[in-house]
Amino acid sequence: MKAKNTIKESRTDWNRLKELPDSNIDFSDVPELDRDFFSRAQVRMPKKKKAVSLRLDPDVLDWFKHEEKQYQTKINAVLRAYVEAHQH
Repeated sequence: MKAKNTIKESRTDWNRLKELPDSNIDFSDVPELDRDFFSRAQVRMPKKKKAVSLRLDPDVLDWFKHEEKQYQTKINAVLRAYVEAHQH
């Protein structure tokens, strides 16, 4: 995996967070992960995407480029939602 694996930069104040003691962490909504969990855990790598040439209306492409840095990922997500909504 690449070192930088997030799309957007974090707005977390990491220095302040490092200074907080672990006793301040609220785990009330997170189940404890025990040996059983890790014995069943699987690493799932994302599927490779295929490069395609696609013709889009200029205004549609401009909108996606304006809304998102990773506009191709967003277009893929919109197309995936459409496919999933129309599967029988």
